Amino acid sequence: MIRPFKINISNKIIEDINTKVAKYPWHEMPDDGGWSYGTNLDYMKEISKYWVEKFNWKNVEEKINKFKNFKTNIDDIDIHFIQEKGSGSNPKPLLLSHGWPGSIIEFLHIIDQLAHPEKFGGKEEDAFDVVVPSLPGFGFSGRPSRPIGPRKMASIFNHLMTEVLGYNKYLAQGGDFGGTIATWLGYDFPKTCTAIHINILIVRHPDGPQTKEEKEWEERFEKNQIIENGYRTQQATKPQTLSYAMMDSPVGVAAWIIEKMRGWSDIKNNDIESVYSKDTLLSNIMVYLVTKTFNTASWIYYGRREEGGRLLPKEDLPLKVPTAVALFPKEYLEWAPRSYVERIYNVQRWTEMPKGGHFAALEQPDLLIKDIRDFAKSLNI
Repeated sequence: MIRPFKINISNKIIEDINTKVAKYPWHEMPDDGGWSYGTNLDYMKEISKYWVEKFNWKNVEEKINKFKNFKTNIDDIDIHFIQEKGSGSNPKPLLLSHGWPGSIIEFLHIIDQLAHPEKFGGKEEDAFDVVVPSLPGFGFSGRPSRPIGPRKMASIFNHLMTEVLGYNKYLAQGGDFGGTIATWLGYDFPKTCTAIHINILIVRHPDGPQTKEEKEWEERFEKNQIIENGYRTQQATKPQTLSYAMMDSPVGVAAWIIEKMRGWSDIKNNDIESVYSKDTLLSNIMVYLVTKTFNTASWIYYGRREEGGRLLPKEDLPLKVPTAVALFPKEYLEWAPRSYVERIYNVQRWTEMPKGGHFAALEQPDLLIKDIRDFAKSLNI
C-alpha cells in the first residue's frame, strides 16, 4: 500500500540541533591547519555560525514537499520515495539512487528537468517518470532490523518499481552506492531493470586486472585509497561504536560529511563553496540529523561487507543490460581502463566529462541530465 507522506519536522527537534551547534565546545587542531588533518576548524566555526543564525530547515522541507512524497512497506521496511510523473503520453520510468553521505537532496534540482524537459527548453517526448527513494536506513525511510547491503537494497527497489508502482521496465541511475545498487539491479533483475547509467565504478571483477594498464590502475587505486580508508573501515566493521560519538553531535556529523563533500568534489581554489553553498551542505547534513539516521545509514558498509564486498559473482559477467558510464574527472574512486569495465558491463555509452567529481547530480547537473537523456533515447524501454 502506498501512503502519501509530507515532511514536517517539529520545531523542538530543530531547536535542539541548533542549541547543540551553538554550544559546541571548540577544541584545537595543528597549527599548520588546512584540511590535511580532516575538516578544517575555521571552516567548521564559520558554517556553524551560519547554521545557527541563517540556515532555515523549513525552506528545505518546502522544496521536498513540492513533489509528491510517499511511503510504502517492503520487507518490513518503510520506504520513502518521491515520484514525479513525467510530461506527455509515454514518459520513461527512471530510478535515481543516492549513496553515502548523500540523500535525496542530491536530486531535488534535477527532478523537474528530467520529468518536464519542455519547461526547460527541451522536448516533451524526452520526459521521465522520476522515482527518487531514500535508501533503507537513510533519511525518511525506515531502518532494517540489521545491516543490509546494496544488493538487498536493489531487490527492495526493484519491488518498488515493479510491484508497487507497476512499471514493467525501467532505467536505473546512480553514483556512489547508488551506482552499486544500479549494478545489482542490472545483474539480478535484467528483465525489469533493462538499462543502467552509472557515474562510478565501485564493483570489481573476480578475476582481477589482466592487462598491464589494468594492473597499473589497480596498484595506483589501492595506493591512493590508503588515506581514504579510515571512515570506510570503521563503518564496515564497528558502526555502532562510531554512532555513540555522532548521534548526539550535529557538529560531529557535519564535519564527518563535509570532509567527504570537499575531498571528493571538483572544487576550485581549495574552496568547498566554489561548488556547494552552505545551504546545500547543511540541507544534506540535516537530513541525517532530523531523522536521526547517521547510525543506520552507516550500516550499508557493514551490509556490503557481508554481501561479499566489491566483488561481483563471475557468473553472468559482463552484465547483459545496456550500460552507460559517465566519467567525471575528479571522481576520487579512479575509473579502471575501459577494457576492465567492459568485462563487468555491457558498455553502450562511455562519456568522459570535462569537469565534475563524485556528487555528479549536485556538481554538474546539466552534464548528467544530458547524458542520461541521450542514453535513454538510444534504448527501447
